[in-house]
Amino acid sequence: MANRPLTYTLTERKATVGRYAGKIIIQARPTGRKRVDHRSFCDEVAHATTFTGAEVEAVLRLAAEMAKRHVENGDIVEFGDIGTLTPSFQSRIVEKGKTEFNPNIHITRPVVRLSPSKKYFTLSGVSYERVEAPAKKTKKKPAGGGGGSE
Repeated sequence: MANRPLTYTLTERKATVGRYAGKIIIQARPTGRKRVDHRSFCDEVAHATTFTGAEVEAVLRLAAEMAKRHVENGDIVEFGDIGTLTPSFQSRIVEKGKTEFNPNIHITRPVVRLSPSKKYFTLSGVSYERVEAPAKKTKKKPAGGGGGSE
């Protein structure tokens, strides 16, 4: 697969915080890229192996399910080059001596936390290409000014 440049547009805005607060600044923003759907991705991986796209998809789904099951049991899963999956949650504060801590009430939002691998998620060898920002669409007001019938 040939590398394409990462496209960006330049946007102008007024900074609100930091050393440029109150000044007009120019900032690069990445533009939208095409999205590679999961099935296409699995088919692409399959072409480099002896597996079919469906088999690749099944293995990826199974790996994700097994990793989640381990994390639900409190384990930390090293998920290859992508990073590490760990269990996490939020906890409400309870004043000591006033209320007894109840994990079913005071621990909320259990989640799988991904600590991404810096090596994997740092892009290297990329080039950049500036493109023009698409024109903003303006809403047209309906002619006649009213919606009543005569």
